[in-house]
Amino acid sequence: MTAKMEAYQTEDENELRPEVVLVADDDEMMRALAVAALEQAGFFVAEAENGVVALEQFRQLQPDIVLLDVMMPEMDGFATCRALRAVPAGGDVPILMMTGLDDTRAIEQAYDAGATDFVTKPIQWAILRHRVRYMLRSSKAMRDLRVSEARLSNAHRIAHMGSWEWDVLNDKFYWSQEISTIFAVAPDGFDSSYQAFLNTIHPLDKELFNKAFEDACSYQRPISLDHQIVLPRGDERCCHTEGEVAIDESGRVVHISGTIQDITERKRIEEQVRALAYYDSVTGLPNRVLFGELLERALTFARRYRKKVAVLFLDLDRFKEINDTLGHDVGDNLLREVSERLKHCIRGYDSVWQGLGAAGDGNPVARLGGDEFTVIMEDIQDSKGVIAASQRILQLLSDPFLLDGVEICVSASIGISIYPDDGEDAMTLVKNADTAMYHAKKEGRNNAQFFMQALNDAACERLLLERQLRKALANEEFVLYYQPQVDADSGRIVGLEALIRWQSPELGFVPPVSFIPFAEESGQIMLIDEWVVHAVCRQIAAWRAQGITPPRVAVNLSGCHFLKKSLVEMVAECLQNFGLEGRHLEVELTEGVIMRDVEQATATLADLKRMGVTVSIDDFGTGYSSLSYLRRFPIDTLKIDRSFITGVTKDADGAAITTAIISMATSMRLDIVAEGVETAEQMTFLLDHGCAVMQGYLFCRPAPPEEVTRLLVDGLPMP
Repeated sequence: MTAKMEAYQTEDENELRPEVVLVADDDEMMRALAVAALEQAGFFVAEAENGVVALEQFRQLQPDIVLLDVMMPEMDGFATCRALRAVPAGGDVPILMMTGLDDTRAIEQAYDAGATDFVTKPIQWAILRHRVRYMLRSSKAMRDLRVSEARLSNAHRIAHMGSWEWDVLNDKFYWSQEISTIFAVAPDGFDSSYQAFLNTIHPLDKELFNKAFEDACSYQRPISLDHQIVLPRGDERCCHTEGEVAIDESGRVVHISGTIQDITERKRIEEQVRALAYYDSVTGLPNRVLFGELLERALTFARRYRKKVAVLFLDLDRFKEINDTLGHDVGDNLLREVSERLKHCIRGYDSVWQGLGAAGDGNPVARLGGDEFTVIMEDIQDSKGVIAASQRILQLLSDPFLLDGVEICVSASIGISIYPDDGEDAMTLVKNADTAMYHAKKEGRNNAQFFMQALNDAACERLLLERQLRKALANEEFVLYYQPQVDADSGRIVGLEALIRWQSPELGFVPPVSFIPFAEESGQIMLIDEWVVHAVCRQIAAWRAQGITPPRVAVNLSGCHFLKKSLVEMVAECLQNFGLEGRHLEVELTEGVIMRDVEQATATLADLKRMGVTVSIDDFGTGYSSLSYLRRFPIDTLKIDRSFITGVTKDADGAAITTAIISMATSMRLDIVAEGVETAEQMTFLLDHGCAVMQGYLFCRPAPPEEVTRLLVDGLPMP
């Protein structure tokens, strides 16, 4: 490398490098003249006295152009030209052959060797400078074009897109390499006619595709459509084709050019997104969103042609128990099996489901979530067909399901609403069908019920109750009343039962029987139970602070709360906060609650007993009607249900049951409390048979705390 070249390389990097010319000639005088002429034009010039040196200089300097003499020792110009072209960087460099030979054979030989151009000696140096500049500009333009083409080709490859052009007048199709790749056809293996191109289009899309091209030719419209193609081996791909027309002076379409992009992957992702958005992941049925759209479509059709549409709202009975007992995997499998039976049962009512593809499966069944399914029945003539379909569903679901070797039996409750009788929009119809479904559950489950306006009124009342109930605790709308438990022999108050009351500003006085079930369904019962225990403990502490020794106070706890491990902690915390002992408190439970989960009930009762809390069984005799299980639980008291007490003086059976309960409880050393005592005759019967503690209107109605305080101080007047 010359010192002059090194000087160029040490200049500021931001300064443009001059274009480098390599002059190879064994004539020193010719090289000197060439160097002088080219440097005067602003080029950097490197020299080589023969072909071997020229190759070495070329590898080092990477010149922009080579001036190569033909006649040189060791390696002539033709051989040097061929060698330069074989070098990786030499394929595109312009090579100007300089020769004194002026014959056709030498010129052909120069071009065969790979020369770009040639010039004959003697050389006119001023013209040479312009020729070199022209060759460099031409080389740069070609290089830029190749780079641009490479970038475009790479972009097309990444985007799976190719370009095409159709010579309409001569029916010739031209397409790029990328289209050959998309269509899996060798570039030279494709008949370039339009018909051959059309034959690659999927049969289902061929008519649409052909019409797009016909419209482009007839009306000069651009082409833009998605379609499928069929590859030579039968595989299918999704493509998007774009095209624009070009016309001649007379307005004829002469050619159409455009692009084709392989959008198979995009379509696959779109289908996945659609499946997630519109189909249930467990059953593959349409979900709530798609069901809403399809019901709107069915109603639009029904309005236009004055038809009727039925909406069936189906809920599996006791599905939660199956899910909780056998696990969610078995629950999901059950939902899949139910969906298959429903699809088979309702097949035929499917006009709004056409065009949904395989996932839709041509059935008007949807899963809204959980164990809720819906069915759309179109063009119904009367209720008979709907009743028949509902009965088929109930019958089909009544057959046992065999899942993981376990036989599972389920039933369903179905609510039915009909357009336009029960509503004129989708939301109203679904709401009314849902209301009818709840009515079916109340009627014993495993049945179907049509919607009636009275059901809707009841549902609205229920919603209002639930809405107000959610605000009741925060607004301190609950109060406690207390009903004394009296020793009828002495007239002494031996216990109190705390009874919750709800005084709603909007609804007025609401009895517990009206709101406790809603509180249990909504999960608010646990907060209400906690409030009751806290309020009772606070009241007991207040009586003690007044110097009054209160009897133990009984609180009723819900079954769902009793089976929670947090119950014991809650009771212990309330007792501790108010400085009370467990003996001040009694927990009342029903037979059914204890038997729902014997193991958990045993553990909870044992924990309560360790704290000194007493336990009573409320409404005894109305549940399992057996005393055999009492030996297993640490129970202190039995409360005989008021339904037996009412008949002790009139009904022999009631008297016999009451007598038996008293006798058995006495033998097991359990305390007895008779509920609902309202007459002196009832009191006398109970005393005669060994039950002295009673509770009822005969002695005292439930009273507010201030009145109970007076009774604790002054005593209770005996009847």
